[in-house]
Amino acid sequence: MGKAYELRLYVAGKTNKSVVALQNLKKLCEEHLKGKYSIEVIDLLEKPQLAEGDQIFAIPTLVKKVPEPVRKIIGDLSNEEKVLVGLDIRTKINN
Repeated sequence: MGKAYELRLYVAGKTNKSVVALQNLKKLCEEHLKGKYSIEVIDLLEKPQLAEGDQIFAIPTLVKKVPEPVRKIIGDLSNEEKVLVGLDIRTKINN
């Protein structure tokens, strides 16, 4: 089976909030999606043109590309329940 979840985390440099968001995301994925996810970190300081494609207006922003529908979560991803529901993981776990 391929990666079930394709996630992109948009950050702007190695700010505290960006680092915390990535740590929170990795922890959640390991707990709930072990072996079924990929994370691509996009630093908009290095590649600002990539913000337009996913319509990124705030940093950090997590974008779930696959499975559809595409979802976005803004912030440091510290609210686990919000992230799980936002990524449609919570409903999948309970089914």
